[in-house]
Amino acid sequence: MLEIRKLRKAFDGKLALDGVSFKVRTGEIVALLGPSGSGKSTLLSIVAGLDRADRGAVLWDGKNMANTPAHRRGFGLMFQDYALFPHRNVFGNVAFGLQLGSQSAAQVRQTVSQVLQLVGLVGFEDRDVSSLSGGEQQRVALARALAPQPRLLMLDEPLGSLDRALRTRLLEELAAILRKARQTSLYVTHDQEEAYAIADRVVLLRAGRVEQVATPEELYRRPVTAFAARFLGLHNLLPARIVKVGRRTWLETPLGKLPAPKTKLKGDVVVLLRPDAIRIGRSLPIKLTGKLTSKRFRGRNLQARVLLGETQLVLDLPADAVLPKQGAKVHFSFDPRAAVQVFPRED
Repeated sequence: MLEIRKLRKAFDGKLALDGVSFKVRTGEIVALLGPSGSGKSTLLSIVAGLDRADRGAVLWDGKNMANTPAHRRGFGLMFQDYALFPHRNVFGNVAFGLQLGSQSAAQVRQTVSQVLQLVGLVGFEDRDVSSLSGGEQQRVALARALAPQPRLLMLDEPLGSLDRALRTRLLEELAAILRKARQTSLYVTHDQEEAYAIADRVVLLRAGRVEQVATPEELYRRPVTAFAARFLGLHNLLPARIVKVGRRTWLETPLGKLPAPKTKLKGDVVVLLRPDAIRIGRSLPIKLTGKLTSKRFRGRNLQARVLLGETQLVLDLPADAVLPKQGAKVHFSFDPRAAVQVFPRED
C-alpha cells in the first residue's frame, strides 16, 4: 500500500537520505531501525508530508503523494512525548481529531468508546490525563491516533521516555493492539529489541541508506554486512582472509584457520562468530581455549567474555551453563556451519 521510491534529501549539502526504497503492505508493521543520524526521522517527516524530498516519491496505493498536504493524507502520528492536551480529559483527548471532522456527537462517542476498549481503557473517559501513569498516557495517545482510522500510523520512538520494565510490557500490548486493529504502521526506533518485538519486517538504515530489509528473525540470523551484525549486538567480528588450499577454501583468522562457508567473496573479509552458537566444552568440531575475563547473568542467558591472545570473544550461553572462576582457562567449541558468517571487508 505504501511505497517509498528512491527518496533523497539533503540539508546544507549533507545527505540525510540517499536513495531509500522499500514497500509496506496493508496491515503490516514495519520498523525503521538505525542509529542516530541514520535518516529515520527525516524519512518519517517526508512520509507524513511535513517535509519534501529533493528527489524520489512517496506513493500510497500507487498515487504520488507529493502534492497532497499533510492534513489530507489520512496518516496518523504518535510521538515520544505523547503530546496530550492537559486541559482535556481522556475522552476529550481521544475525541479531538474526530470533532474536527464530520462525525456527529453520537458517532464520536461511539468511536471513542470502541477505541478505548481496544486499548484497554474502558471507564477512563472522565479521567484527567495528568492523573494517569506513563503507560496509561501512552495508551491514550495511541487511542487518539487510532480513532480517526488512519490509513497509515507512524510512531516515532513512542516508548523512548519509559523505563525498560514498563517499555517491555507496553511494547507487547502495543503490538497486540496494532495487529488487532490491522493497522498499517511505520515504527521508528533505535532499539533492535523493540524492532524485533513489534515489527513484521525491519528496514535497517545506515547514514541515509537502506542496509537491509528483512523479518526480525532473518535480520538477526542472517545480517548481510558487518555494520548490521555490529548494530544488532553481534560483536565477534574478526579480520580474515579467504584462501584456497587444493580444493578446500579456508578462512585465515586471528583464531587460526577455519573452514570457509560458501561465498563469492575473495581476499580480505570480515568474519562473524555468532555468540549464541558457541558452547562450553569440546563437543563441537572447532575447539579453542581462552581465559575467562567476565561472566554476567542476564536472566534467560549467561554472557561470558573470553580472551584468546589479543582477541576477545563474547559467548551467549544458556543460563545453566557451568563456567570456571574469572581468570581461569575455559574450553569452548563451535560448529563453523552454524557459527561462522562472512561479510565484505569494511572500508
